[in-house]
Amino acid sequence: MKQARYLIPNDYMADPAVHVFNGKLYIYPSHDRESGIPENDNGDHFDMNDYHVFSMDDVEAGEATDHGVALSVADIPWAGRQLWDCDVAHKNGAYYLYFPLKDKNDIFRIGVATSNRPEGPFAPEKHPIPGSYSIDPAVFEENGKYYMYFGGIWGGQLQRYRGNKALQSACFPADHEPAICPKVALLSDDMLGFAEAPRDVLILDESGRPLAQGDTKRRFFEASWMHKYNGKYYFSYSTGDTHLLCYAVGDSPYGAFTYQGVILTPVVGWTTHHAIVEFKGKWYLFHHDCVPSQGKTWLRSLKVVALEYSADGAIKTIPGKI
Repeated sequence: MKQARYLIPNDYMADPAVHVFNGKLYIYPSHDRESGIPENDNGDHFDMNDYHVFSMDDVEAGEATDHGVALSVADIPWAGRQLWDCDVAHKNGAYYLYFPLKDKNDIFRIGVATSNRPEGPFAPEKHPIPGSYSIDPAVFEENGKYYMYFGGIWGGQLQRYRGNKALQSACFPADHEPAICPKVALLSDDMLGFAEAPRDVLILDESGRPLAQGDTKRRFFEASWMHKYNGKYYFSYSTGDTHLLCYAVGDSPYGAFTYQGVILTPVVGWTTHHAIVEFKGKWYLFHHDCVPSQGKTWLRSLKVVALEYSADGAIKTIPGKI
């Protein structure tokens, strides 16, 4: 698969989380729609109100099966608006869908919903996860432990917090100061909350220094993802306003992670969000762009392309506009 392939031509899907369950590949995207809300830096025009789940038996030639609505804003007792990027984890026969949603005070929290099937439908808990905030939950499992990575700045509201406590007003570091960090927390045994206070995910430069806030081509903005390759932990993310997918490598799920390079150069559209997964012995990058909608940044289309590693474990950079 040398060229990226569009997977869902008849609808707008973005921000994919992708996992292999029961030998089949499942895709959990956000569901874009035309809401008529003007574009702004808070992302109000990304006004998604439900999730669909898709499955595939063959990434390179098979069709994506739409299993219909798995969860909607109307189902969630504490809902305000905007169902953004989600992820799903499996434990002891149950599936847990983690989703960011603004509450009735327009503050992003992370909720959880459960199902006995990977495609759902999912039943939401009555309240968001205690102590949760911001957006883009991504869950990584290893040896029966589940780690949630999350966070996004600007519309994702991460700049409104320090030390897991809300600030009176948003605060960005100076350009020369360490960048705002994504977060990671071990999930509780019941998968419904945090087992610990969220920690900073440190991303370091080649000299071992934290990336600076002004280093916009390398610092974190949103879209955390974690995968493991040849014994190393690969933390990947979007740089946001510079439109790159980057990655950093570490020796622990907690990091620290050392910056390595660019996975995907800019696509057509503003946001860049992704998942990396191995399926049937091959690695793939799932992402999105706005080509089918003729550049409408809030109407994105899901794509997949092969992902390759060099002998030293480096990810080969993929051109965004293929």
